[in-house]
Amino acid sequence: MFTLVRSRLRTAAFALSAVAALAFAGTAGTAASATTGAAAAPAPAKQGPTSVAYVEVNNNSMRNVGKYTLANGGGNVFDVAVIFAANINYDTGTKAAYLHFNENVQRVLDNAATEIRPLQQKGIKVVLSVLGNHQGAGFANFPSQQAASAFAKTLSDTVAKYGLDGIDFDDEYAEYGNNGTGQPNDSSFVHLVTALRANMPNKIISLYNIGPAASRLSYGGVDISSKFDYAWNPYYGTWQVPRVALPKSKLSPAAVEIGRTSQSTAAGLARRTVSEGYGVYLTYNLDGANRSADVSAFTRELYGSDAVYTP
Repeated sequence: MFTLVRSRLRTAAFALSAVAALAFAGTAGTAASATTGAAAAPAPAKQGPTSVAYVEVNNNSMRNVGKYTLANGGGNVFDVAVIFAANINYDTGTKAAYLHFNENVQRVLDNAATEIRPLQQKGIKVVLSVLGNHQGAGFANFPSQQAASAFAKTLSDTVAKYGLDGIDFDDEYAEYGNNGTGQPNDSSFVHLVTALRANMPNKIISLYNIGPAASRLSYGGVDISSKFDYAWNPYYGTWQVPRVALPKSKLSPAAVEIGRTSQSTAAGLARRTVSEGYGVYLTYNLDGANRSADVSAFTRELYGSDAVYTP
């Protein structure tokens, strides 16, 4: 029985009382680049797909992503770590969307020296996921190109401020229409992603392939598919090729929830990833337990090696 994405324990989406760290209209002065510490050491060579780990930071540490290496060669198991999740919220006074961090996401960002830099120094990219929050604001209903571009600047300012490697879009739980907000329109996400890519041409932009935004990738002769670095299947324990015009090397049809998707299913999805020539393998909910058996189930198929857990 596969696990649908909507069963994810997204308590970040309910932390409405946390103070917003970056308001939609008040981020111009916060874009100073963060000090990222020592340059990332090259990871030992690893042949095979890019492996992605979402971490629910309400419950778990980002540091867990760096605790898994391959028995053969010592390379990192995971190449991309996703902070799950910031929120797109709605200010009913200004009638504008803004970027919100609950206390746990804010803690990770404020403690980048211990939560983020150690991963980057291993060669692991760290990306911030942004998720709807039941308030009517989403990526697909900005009322104008100007509003979409302003939110894109908030996102790129955040990446610069905290020394992150990119942004992940997850268009769930927006509840379009709440608080008098508009329904999804065709231009909003195109304007948002176009502006964000212009702001950060060398950073990661990834798409969790779900929601109204994911089906609105083209407007006015502009198709934003190529502006994404990755797109992935949002349904854990299943195989579903994202309908995004990217090469196979940038797509993850496989998606697993570590500890809930069976090891045999995870292995089968990894085997299919390799045999069909796809370049990404998505995992969700890496926690602080020793998950080397679950992780090895897919690393043996992806990389020909067991995974080693180092506390």
